[in-house]
Amino acid sequence: MNNKFSLNKKVCIITGGAGMLGLQHIETIYENGGIPIVIDNDQSKLKYLSKTFSFKLKEKKIAFYFGDITSEKNMLRIKKLILKKYKRIDVLINNASVDYKIKKNNNFNKKLKLENFDMKIFSRDIDVGLKGSLICTKIYGQHMAKIKKGVILNVASDLALISPDHRIYNINDKFIRNVKPITYSIVKHGIVGLTKYTANYWAKSNVRCNAIAPGGIYNNQSKNFIKKISKLIPMGRMAQTGEYKSTILYLISDASSYMTGATISVDGGRTII
Repeated sequence: MNNKFSLNKKVCIITGGAGMLGLQHIETIYENGGIPIVIDNDQSKLKYLSKTFSFKLKEKKIAFYFGDITSEKNMLRIKKLILKKYKRIDVLINNASVDYKIKKNNNFNKKLKLENFDMKIFSRDIDVGLKGSLICTKIYGQHMAKIKKGVILNVASDLALISPDHRIYNINDKFIRNVKPITYSIVKHGIVGLTKYTANYWAKSNVRCNAIAPGGIYNNQSKNFIKKISKLIPMGRMAQTGEYKSTILYLISDASSYMTGATISVDGGRTII
């Protein structure tokens, strides 16, 4: 019986693959027979992952590339290296973006507040989250269109569908923090638009493009933050590490062969209320 969820020997690129969600992509791919190709601009994290997956490196079942996704020249160079080694590209996961976390010391960059927003930060966030995704879609998607088969998965966010509730980040009524700046919403909304455009553009070339909109994951946040955000989620909790893996597999495998242009929410119901 044909296993439509199998990724047998499929070459799968993951941008920003050295982060927490990137690790979920890596595990999903190699656990189902695929070959994860990780692109990231953090050398220390890539070095750590190389040690962690050293047994796979020797078998050419995983690869790591240091690169800047905002550089077309850089991505073309890596594309040549991948094609030379693996002969094809089957899947692209546009995962890279600038994410903002709550710092334990409660420090907050006031330049992230809308009325003070620093346009240098705007340019950086848009470059990584949107320009980088477009460059990778353009460069790696072209190869898929040429061979008439491929899948692109864009990582959006529940905040591509709703506005962030800034109250959950505040310490109190006087200590207000806009942890998720306006650029995060702009980027994630843009990712949904990129998904729909790409899906329509390359549909006849048998290149599918969908997006996943994940909610928050437990990651050593404060008890106060977890309590606040859990009240906004119908299921009453954040996601556990690994709970997105099944959806990722579905969207990049042949199990979703008739799906394109869709954005799938995996957020415990947060975006339905």
